[in-house]
Amino acid sequence: MCTSSLARTTPAISLESAADVAQREALLDLAFGRAARLAKTSERLREGRKPAEGLAFASHGPDGRVVATLRLWHVTAGPGRPALLLGPLAVHPWFRDRGLGGALMNTAICEATRLGHGAILLVGDAPYYARFGFAPALTEGLWLPGAFDRSRFLGLELVPGALAGARGLVSPTGAPVELPSLGELVAQGGTGELRRTA
Repeated sequence: MCTSSLARTTPAISLESAADVAQREALLDLAFGRAARLAKTSERLREGRKPAEGLAFASHGPDGRVVATLRLWHVTAGPGRPALLLGPLAVHPWFRDRGLGGALMNTAICEATRLGHGAILLVGDAPYYARFGFAPALTEGLWLPGAFDRSRFLGLELVPGALAGARGLVSPTGAPVELPSLGELVAQGGTGELRRTA
């Protein structure tokens, strides 16, 4: 039975806020390296998109800073088959012995189930994610828009049969990130900074 970590006090997990976004980006750069993470095939499914509503999580340390992050994104698991893409999952090195990664995973899976989603896909370490029910067999008929390691492309059915017979290209379907218009940039003084919203 799912027990959401949103209700726990330790570790502190909450829905990501707009104030968390810059700290989240810095944490991802620390965990993966900016160039390496932006080059990943799974990033092609996230770039320019908002995370799924109610499925972007952050864990905060004692000083309120973001020490762990996890988001889910709307995709299709082949034509006409909605699913979620999980990732990236990152935990600050100082907090990796506290179970935050597992707590974030359980929270994400439980919340996605509660919100009525049918399946989750991810690219990651199979032995780690197997403990949450992810398996490569569920993605055998699917492929990603770029190079990927088939053994690391995993699926989880939240609803039995949600990925049965799934075949085709995984494509992004999430809402696009709003970018400022030229008029807004001029009004900001022409700094050229594009501010992304979470």
